[in-house]
Amino acid sequence: MVGHSHQSPYTIPDYRIYKVSDVPTLVQLQKALAAKGLKDPWIRNEVWRFDEKVYKPLRWRVLMCLFRGWHVGLGMFAFHVAGNIIYDRVFPDCTRKMW
Repeated sequence: MVGHSHQSPYTIPDYRIYKVSDVPTLVQLQKALAAKGLKDPWIRNEVWRFDEKVYKPLRWRVLMCLFRGWHVGLGMFAFHVAGNIIYDRVFPDCTRKMW
């Protein structure tokens, strides 16, 4: 079957491990709703999104997206510059002015 080798008895985590009291952002939301006389019975379903063990903060994800692989690019750049310098020293007659 296709699906990244998931086994057929899928393991669904227990709903009691997700506690709103563990997430300060959701506690603030709950208090703001309570101040207006409202209640969100489904707020527990959003706790998994704020779990920093699974999902890093947004600034961390942005930095990882921007700077992942920079050392490889820097190495390739240095290799290219060194190759051009060596080529120019080995073949000094060849000018690269084609126009």
